[in-house]
Amino acid sequence: MLHIVNGDSVGDKLRKGNIRGDILVWREVYPAGPTFVKMEEPRARTARAAYLEKAMGIPADEYAAACESQEQTLRSFRQYDEVVLWFEHDLFDQLMLGYLLHWFSRQELGHTKLHLLCIGAYPGIERFHGLGQLTVEQLETLGGTWKRIGQRELETGRRIWEAYASPNVEDHAAILQEDTSALPFAQAAFEMHLSRLPSAENGLGIIEQTVIELVRDGTDAPLELFREAGDRLCLLGMGDLEFWYRLRRMAEQPAALIEICQPHALPGDRDNVVALTPRGRDVAAGVQDGRLKVKDEWYGGLHLNDDLTWRWDAGRKRLTTQQP
Repeated sequence: MLHIVNGDSVGDKLRKGNIRGDILVWREVYPAGPTFVKMEEPRARTARAAYLEKAMGIPADEYAAACESQEQTLRSFRQYDEVVLWFEHDLFDQLMLGYLLHWFSRQELGHTKLHLLCIGAYPGIERFHGLGQLTVEQLETLGGTWKRIGQRELETGRRIWEAYASPNVEDHAAILQEDTSALPFAQAAFEMHLSRLPSAENGLGIIEQTVIELVRDGTDAPLELFREAGDRLCLLGMGDLEFWYRLRRMAEQPAALIEICQPHALPGDRDNVVALTPRGRDVAAGVQDGRLKVKDEWYGGLHLNDDLTWRWDAGRKRLTTQQP
């Protein structure tokens, strides 16, 4: 049996518990950077590695080596009788799940059976963020509760991934009109993805809007901002590296919304603070548009630039026309 999980914490706990089989920790951050339908292609690997190194400081050679290592294990799946995918409800995991289902949909499975364990809550945990919260013993209780992955799940995962990797924003929006019930958490997660895009209300995505509100209301320490934004936006499953990148983007001139006292300091430094710029205060007050100047930004297959002619209306779940 092969278990594919979303993080080292979960993988380590499964190894300590009474879950039989091998563990493959899938290391990726699909919510950030360019994605492509076939991520294993050299051009996709090169483009993604360059972005992650520039934006998040992940060395390109280490990223490429890690991808090759995990893909080599994935390609050997036929040596297992069963493969179990362990994931949760947030965007981070749902994109990972979508990619893997898309990949498996193109394979001859042979005798190997695919299973899925995907949860959005756990008894006794009031605010469930993910499988990493669970103890070894709690994870053990989930053993064997997975369900067989059939053609509906594979097809739904394929469509979700192809929509996310599309360069056309209409494809991203259209997935909300499709039947994705085979993967019950997919639609809400994909709505969160679309909510990250420039909004019809004021040009800000949901991450930037949340940061503006938190700083306006008195939260000024970067680490505390990450914690509070993570609680508000738990359906994103956003990690620290992506959050620090979003903060730095908000502080870039021209049109900066925030200023970071020590932009090169560690996020946890107590003397480091974040404040709204005059423009940020105007945006928070609703008297100015907050659209960031964008030259090279990616959300899946979408390459955002300053000449966008659309915005996302989260309330109506549709695209609206917007002059650049």
